[in-house]
Amino acid sequence: MKTIVHTDHAPPAVGPYSQAVIANGVVYTAGQVGVDPTTRQFTGPGIEEQTRQVFANLRAVLTAAGCAFDDVVKATVFLADMNDFAAMNTIYAEYFPSNPPARSTVQVARLPIDARIEIELIAVVP
Repeated sequence: MKTIVHTDHAPPAVGPYSQAVIANGVVYTAGQVGVDPTTRQFTGPGIEEQTRQVFANLRAVLTAAGCAFDDVVKATVFLADMNDFAAMNTIYAEYFPSNPPARSTVQVARLPIDARIEIELIAVVP
């Protein structure tokens, strides 16, 4: 059995996917980019602004699923440019100050709508 998660506090899915799915007590989020859910525009051109918006979007999705960042067990970070790693990592650490989840970070050729960053999470429902 699976439950589809939706919130108006994160950008809507722009294709045939859900913001998140809960299956067997595990939450799988779709990747989030740094788009404001109200304006549907990037919050800024820089990695810092986009990373902060990504985490705001992820927080909204996790909240809608009944979770928080403390419940995250795995993160995957996709960067358009690995030179943005240090700036992203500094902001990332603010959201996972202790007992951080496992993580993979990769540079990709291109992200949707030319985002600089996309992050997806896996969390357990408390």
